Amino acid sequence: MDLNPDLELNSVFLMTLGGLLLLGLVTSFLGNRTLLPRVTLLLLLGVSIGQEGLQILPVAFVAKFEIIAQMTLMMVGFLLGSKLTRASLGGMISHVLWISLSAALVTTIIVAAGLMLIGAPTQIAILLGCIASATAPAAILDIVSEAGSKGPFKNLLLSIVALDDAWALMLFGVGITLALPIDNGNIEFSSLITSSKHIGGAVLLGLSVGIPAAYLTGRLKPGQPMLSEALGIVFVCGGLALWLDFSYLIAAMVLGATVANLAKHHEHPFHSIEGIEEQFKVIFFVLAGASLEVSLALEAGLLGTMFIALRTLGKILGARIGAQFAGADEDTKAWMGVALLPQAGVAIGMALVAGSYFPQHSQLLLTVVVSSTVIFELVGPIFTRIALRRVDHNQSMPPRN
Repeated sequence: MDLNPDLELNSVFLMTLGGLLLLGLVTSFLGNRTLLPRVTLLLLLGVSIGQEGLQILPVAFVAKFEIIAQMTLMMVGFLLGSKLTRASLGGMISHVLWISLSAALVTTIIVAAGLMLIGAPTQIAILLGCIASATAPAAILDIVSEAGSKGPFKNLLLSIVALDDAWALMLFGVGITLALPIDNGNIEFSSLITSSKHIGGAVLLGLSVGIPAAYLTGRLKPGQPMLSEALGIVFVCGGLALWLDFSYLIAAMVLGATVANLAKHHEHPFHSIEGIEEQFKVIFFVLAGASLEVSLALEAGLLGTMFIALRTLGKILGARIGAQFAGADEDTKAWMGVALLPQAGVAIGMALVAGSYFPQHSQLLLTVVVSSTVIFELVGPIFTRIALRRVDHNQSMPPRN
């Protein structure tokens, strides 16, 4: 039977979508019974069936990755933001600020200084140092949800992740401002202004949408907003952020925090999103795996290897220093940095922006960042899960006399 080409394409798209959702159930089953978390299994699945693997994932399906990624990260941002409430943070506000800022800043300094010591150009070292501070909010949220962890460490981790990329964007703007004079002899603040616009505009947008949403939603079905309300508000906010060239991730986080803190009639603000968000994350991680250029991991050489090692050291040491200043417990000092190792799309986005400012370094920046992202995407979630399990185990032990 001859099919209309459009119908055939739709058929392939729908069958692929259905197959991936079913495979998502299999990976969840395996993730609960092996050391590998679901995120890593989904990424490996994407690599194996993508263009660098068996090449059985339709190109038309992979082409939808950008919009699926944006929609997924908008929901992830909202859910992370909803963790930033007075009730959930309790007395942890100083912990969140100290650890998140220290983990970002110390990582930037260690990576930049370390790369300079091995002879990397100063511009490359500064830019990669700033890029190293970013994390992967979607991966960490998924691991926490999968692990079923409870207690203050989980809440602290999610709150830190919610702020981590905001610090990273600020540092990145400063980094470009510092790196530009090395090349052209003139101090230019345009990148810093642009970075401030991305963050400040996102915060204002999140508040502007979140304040009325907090009071108007959840009225048709008291106590729990309808899914259409929840998705509508999140996607309107995210769409406006994209249109205005603001950070849609930060806008969604501010939206979530605003609704969670102001909507007193919501028992679980926009709780309905969590159900559909799971399906989006399955597709997101498989397509992320299919988009990873694994072959680049072999081309990064010494610079890429040192970047991975220095970023790992920076996150662990930075989180420990921040935890020490905040007076956190020993589990937080030992394991928070380990839990923050995953890194994903935000870093690649920064590398692309940096490449536009420094075209002579564009290929090297992308090679190092993409290759390290492959490692941190696949291996980072394993360490996050180990950290969560270790802390849960320690907290379940009876106190010593």
